[in-house]
Amino acid sequence: MSDAPEKHIATSPKEDEVVNKKLKVDEQPENLFTTVGEAAQEVDNMSDEPEVIGSESLRNTGAADAEGHPVQEIDSLCMNCHENGVTKLLLTKIPYFREVIVMSFECGHCGFKNSEIQPASAIAEKGAKYILQVTEKADLNRQVVKSESCTCTFAELDVEIPPKRGQLTTVEGLLSQIHFDLSSDQPARKEIDPENYAKIQAFLDKVQSAINGEILPLTVTVDDPAGNSWIEFNPGEPAHKWSHVEYFRTIQQTKDLGMAVPDSVQAEADAKDAAKSAALAAAADKHRNPSAAKTIQEEETEIENFSNEVQVFEATCPACHSDCPTHMKVVDIPHFKEVIIMSTVCEHCGYKSNEVKTGGAVPEKGRRIALRIDDADDLARDILKSETCGLVIPELDLDLTPGTLGGRFTTVEGLLRQVHEELETRVFTETSDSMDTTTLNRWKNFLARLMAAINGEIKFTIVMEDPLAASYIQNVYAPDPDPNMEIEDYERTHDQNEDLGLNDMAA
Repeated sequence: MSDAPEKHIATSPKEDEVVNKKLKVDEQPENLFTTVGEAAQEVDNMSDEPEVIGSESLRNTGAADAEGHPVQEIDSLCMNCHENGVTKLLLTKIPYFREVIVMSFECGHCGFKNSEIQPASAIAEKGAKYILQVTEKADLNRQVVKSESCTCTFAELDVEIPPKRGQLTTVEGLLSQIHFDLSSDQPARKEIDPENYAKIQAFLDKVQSAINGEILPLTVTVDDPAGNSWIEFNPGEPAHKWSHVEYFRTIQQTKDLGMAVPDSVQAEADAKDAAKSAALAAAADKHRNPSAAKTIQEEETEIENFSNEVQVFEATCPACHSDCPTHMKVVDIPHFKEVIIMSTVCEHCGYKSNEVKTGGAVPEKGRRIALRIDDADDLARDILKSETCGLVIPELDLDLTPGTLGGRFTTVEGLLRQVHEELETRVFTETSDSMDTTTLNRWKNFLARLMAAINGEIKFTIVMEDPLAASYIQNVYAPDPDPNMEIEDYERTHDQNEDLGLNDMAA
């Protein structure tokens, strides 16, 4: 055997680095994909020199937002001229909202530009709807986050922007986009279809008037089943200007978001549809043959005694779609009426929910209740706030619109603590670092006065207005009148009846 000298092939340091990277990947195939947190940490630790990965480069630009989040850029293909352009990425946080990724593309060859926004967090537990009343031209500058699953509507213009790419813009920006999209084809439309050209031009003039602030008030609605859209909120503004409502997604909305619907939920929905179809068919048969109708007498048992027993029935968790029990109890409130208290607790994901519903027929008049709180003992009074009730405390500049917090049966102190917790944890704490000094001080003063009211240190007045007269504050002097409480029954307006669906009800 000949001892041939071993051959050595000279390689450059760059080639050695590529080989070493390949060996590391081959040795640890399970680490091919990193988590978002690890990727973000790698970006923060990057130097200004680009890291070359194949034919692409990801690099820091040196720019950053107010909180120090870096702006990165990467070479990407321009879909207009098919040359290489640059996409800039910024992971940032929007005050009163959440983390988002802002992307901006620009091509130096053809000048094409594009921007997009994507949520950096998971799909929310519930869908979200925001409604803004534009009452002055300054409201057109409100920021709007529109995700790719969001629908925007302008009621007075009778126009709707369907779900498409995500955007970080303003109310004026949405209107300008509508104007730009429709006006781009107007010159060609004028020659081909003069009739539609005139109609669209009239609409464009109306949109331009809205952009100029000449159409006021203007109602803007942002509806996103994913819960990742948002309209800017200004603390201290009237409650009618800005509202936020969360709702449970339908099965179809869940499918549209690309989320899997559990088989049990789908089967339950199919069973409900089948039962509804059977009920409609039975009603039709009964109408055709009244003699076929039968009266079924159900035998009463102790379990069916709703006044004494807590009823338990199986339901579906709206968060994880697992089976979970719902408890229901009928409670008779003295000097008021019967109410139904329902509570749901999911053992699988920890979801909790409670709700209060009032029984009885719809009253002919609404009711307004005003209670003067001048003693700390008054904070222990029972209070029932229905879903249709609005609550105002003038001394604290607190205004809860109907639907806020849902139906609640608690004490005055308990209700105020819940308001304080919701505002402090969901609005103030997470976004205080991004507030200007004036707004920050206003929030601190408001929360301090609210806590002083909870501790019984200041006097205030609670005013509850419920068009269904389904709300209640305990009268500790009952059956005698309460000297600190004023109760007034009033006639509902046509708009209130319309909102409650009473105008279309048969007499």
